[in-house]
Amino acid sequence: QVQLQESGPGLVKPSQTLSLTCTVSGGSITTNYYYWSWIRQPPGKGLEWMGAIRYSGSTYYSPSLKSRTSISRDTSKNQFTLQLSSVTPEDTAVYYCTRTAATERTLAYDYWGQGTQVTVSS
Repeated sequence: QVQLQESGPGLVKPSQTLSLTCTVSGGSITTNYYYWSWIRQPPGKGLEWMGAIRYSGSTYYSPSLKSRTSISRDTSKNQFTLQLSSVTPEDTAVYYCTRTAATERTLAYDYWGQGTQVTVSS
């Protein structure tokens, strides 16, 4: 059974860098052919895909966030990490890490973390 768990600070000050870690158990982040994605949901809004890291280590980012987003991984710990720089209050959201199975026609987010609330405020 694959499980994902987000961790990191729940409060970040404006202009600082938001950093979250997703710890994966029950499956390897290097297993073919999955992506490991970060998705967020601001209050009152829909889900927003932020980016992903492939089993091979390749990374992909939303164009709107690419300039300040970085996703990395530590295969020895079976973890992947989100860093979002220069945050503003508009970055306040619930942040989720997910496993993603992608084809040319479909996306399947088959496992999700419980989500973690991050508030950007001084």
